[in-house]
Amino acid sequence: MPRPLYAYYGDDFTGSTDVLEVLASAGVRSVLFIGPPSDAQARLFPECQALGIAGDSRSRTPRWMSEHLPALFARLGAFGAPLVHYKTCSTFDSSPQIGSIGRALEIGRDALPGPFIPIAVAAPHLGRYVAFGNLFAAAGGVVHRIDRHPTMRAHPVTPLHEADLRRHLAAQTAMRIGLIELPALARNAAAEALAGCLAAGDEAVLFDGVGEADLAQTGRLLWRSAQRHALFCAGSSGVPYALLSAWRDAGLIPAGSETQPRAEPVDRLLAMSGSCSPVTERQIQAALRAGYHGIALDPALLLSDATGAQAGERVVREAVARLRDGRSTVLYSALGPLRAGSPASGEALGRRMGELLARILAAAPVPRVLLAGGDTSSHAVAQLGLHALTLKAALEPGAPLCRAHAGARSGLEGLELVLKGGQVGSEGFFERVRLGR
Repeated sequence: MPRPLYAYYGDDFTGSTDVLEVLASAGVRSVLFIGPPSDAQARLFPECQALGIAGDSRSRTPRWMSEHLPALFARLGAFGAPLVHYKTCSTFDSSPQIGSIGRALEIGRDALPGPFIPIAVAAPHLGRYVAFGNLFAAAGGVVHRIDRHPTMRAHPVTPLHEADLRRHLAAQTAMRIGLIELPALARNAAAEALAGCLAAGDEAVLFDGVGEADLAQTGRLLWRSAQRHALFCAGSSGVPYALLSAWRDAGLIPAGSETQPRAEPVDRLLAMSGSCSPVTERQIQAALRAGYHGIALDPALLLSDATGAQAGERVVREAVARLRDGRSTVLYSALGPLRAGSPASGEALGRRMGELLARILAAAPVPRVLLAGGDTSSHAVAQLGLHALTLKAALEPGAPLCRAHAGARSGLEGLELVLKGGQVGSEGFFERVRLGR
């Protein structure tokens, strides 16, 4: 296999497909593996310039990270890419107890040592901006500082109460983190600012970014640095987006915009949501108004030893009946934010929903599936036995249509799959997925 340009681990599955979209839409031959690939699986994609591993560390403890991430990072390092990326959510939600990005930085430093660890979170294509170290994110057409964001400040697992990303990370790691600010980027002086950070002893360096020019300058600097010494970095899909300019300049990827593949409409869509986001709530309501059959899931019943089997059987039976009738169907565990005091059961519920999804698909095969919610998607997809995803078509930024690779005997080879984060997509997104445009 030729040496790839880039390798990454996604801390959830929705964010992992976000990177796949950025890369493949720009003509970068890419594959996303569902878990560490065997050598035989990797050989199925011999010409890929970018390789990813979808994971679920965003919902895991630092102890889990310490046990699992070293081997995952070593597997990525073995691909030989000059830059290995720990892909975080663009809202950077994490805490010292769950999804600790700080702990991931420490593990990456030890597993893949380099001169410094770049941190690039800005992703203007998704409405994510970093200014003077503070993260801002769009919601409903309005840009909010992340600690005032209507959803992220009340996230059920990792609410964000600090917008300054260096202060946010200081609660998770003792590593020194420098900052390359907007004025340095505006003067085209990022290289000098980086030298100053390294001279001051910073182990990691956060990059501001509010526009494409900022990302392009960051990407060129990272690529030059990675040619001298392989880099481990962290951040959103803004990292590969930033690298595209450098790769084009070097003639490594196509210089012009690629002709985007199109998807055909399907007669039925099966959607499953574990998201508590108001964005996803509006999308579900729009789907119901469009004639989708809705099945409300009761997490307490599904996860109970006493009632889980019977509740699951009812859900499968109802979904299969509606799909066989030719009707698009959406299963959802929440409509909007959870009530105060409600338990957050992302991992257990995601696994259970994945089991139900596998049973529904076995009894009523459909060509296209939509999963909403980062934690839900990560744990649900893991139950399907897929081994890789490639890009089928771009729909809306951050939520591409993917093609599943699972082997001819699986019954799921070629399944079309969209993994959507809670904050992603327009109100009519479910129908856009069904129509493929």
